[in-house]
Amino acid sequence: MDKYLLAAAERLTTREPEKYQQLSVQPLTPVIGAEVSGLDLSKELTAEQLAEVKHAFLTYHVLVFRDQILTVEDHKRFAGYFGELRRRQLSELDDGDPAVLEISADKDSSFVDGNDWHTDGTADAEPSLGSMLYVTRTPEIGSGGDTMFANMHLAYELLSPHMQNFLDGLTAVHDGLIPWQGYQPPPEYVVPKSEHPVVVRHPDTGRKLLFVNPGFTSHIVQLSSIESRALLDLLFGLVPNKPLLSCRVRWTPNTLVFWDNRCTQHHAIWDYYPHARYGQRVSINGTRPTA
Repeated sequence: MDKYLLAAAERLTTREPEKYQQLSVQPLTPVIGAEVSGLDLSKELTAEQLAEVKHAFLTYHVLVFRDQILTVEDHKRFAGYFGELRRRQLSELDDGDPAVLEISADKDSSFVDGNDWHTDGTADAEPSLGSMLYVTRTPEIGSGGDTMFANMHLAYELLSPHMQNFLDGLTAVHDGLIPWQGYQPPPEYVVPKSEHPVVVRHPDTGRKLLFVNPGFTSHIVQLSSIESRALLDLLFGLVPNKPLLSCRVRWTPNTLVFWDNRCTQHHAIWDYYPHARYGQRVSINGTRPTA
């Protein structure tokens, strides 16, 4: 194992076990993700419960809540504990809730949302704080449709100090047209495009992380096109080529997953065609990433 990756992983795996009084937390891997039990999200949380959920969220970055029977209002209330709900662009074109995005795929789908490594909406000037996906229908075959999540703090920390210092001064353009490749967005769609630092600090913990992703990042501003492509290919390859960075969530009906969009990437695996999966996602407004 690469010495920098090993050193970064050891810092996480040797930390003291977290202690909780209001809920139970079981890590999915030593470096990212945890299953949370002992809470009914259809009910309002106490201040003590919410404090522990927020602590677990900052510690594990991805929280999995199983066997939750939720209405749309329950879902939105839980998300609202963490900030203002994000309004879908183009929500005025349908009759759905402007805060709820339906995530659906079946035998008639030509693509599925998120079927590649990415971080949601980084082309926005203020990307989301995080998202909560509530899946109520899973593939009839009993498996498939897992989602993988990667720890982008650890992705930065596995780089050599010389590479970290080089990246610290760079910025990259994130283009909202990239996910539309091969498709024409609706004429009403306002294409977002923003420039963000390649390395940012988490707004709550101050910890550095790598903030580029193949789903939205087009190029690095300070480099030539050839240099930018070579460096981005190297950085994009970290997540799929280093399994230690990731956890894998296997969906079961009535599971809600809450991930920190500020320090993770994720990949919704489309391995269940022609079967169906359905869920609803609510996102929370965030802030502009800062170096």
